Amino acid sequence: MAMHENIESILVSEEQLKQIARELGEAVTHDYEGQELMVITILKGGVTFAVDLCRHIDLPIEMEFMEVSSYGSGTVSTGNIVIKKDTKSDVKGKNILIAEDIVDSGNTLFYLKQLLLDRGAKSVKVCACLNKAARRVVPFEADYIGVEIPDAFAVGYGLDYAEKYRNLPYVGVLKKEVYSNN
Repeated sequence: MAMHENIESILVSEEQLKQIARELGEAVTHDYEGQELMVITILKGGVTFAVDLCRHIDLPIEMEFMEVSSYGSGTVSTGNIVIKKDTKSDVKGKNILIAEDIVDSGNTLFYLKQLLLDRGAKSVKVCACLNKAARRVVPFEADYIGVEIPDAFAVGYGLDYAEKYRNLPYVGVLKKEVYSNN
């Protein structure tokens, strides 16, 4: 079965995603003009967006990665943040931009922003492709947001279900029967 057959509807098209990355990259470039920036991508979901975003940031940037989990294998955040992979570089005194696929509950990004500030980062901002404000459980808003999406189980463009669907070139709603049987 082709994975496209498991998609109920498309929320954000491939063309819209390209435009979002370009516009956010230009905004970041403007805001950090004359400064250096470390972009920390949250693995695995943030990779696709971060690569597209960084192509549009016209500044000297360092790229780092963190793998953080609060979902396990479920579809709802547990709120228990676990750092599976940490940055290799010191963040002290640096301007940090966290590149993330989606702000959902806000738990992970709220935690990470404070962690990086506690480690001595000069500044920490968050750039997310997608925002699902309906699922927010902590008072957190990203500094740069691509588009608001409804409270539906979204996959594609880095978002997954059970490590699948990340490679879809768009963001779509996964049919409920795909994940409700597990």
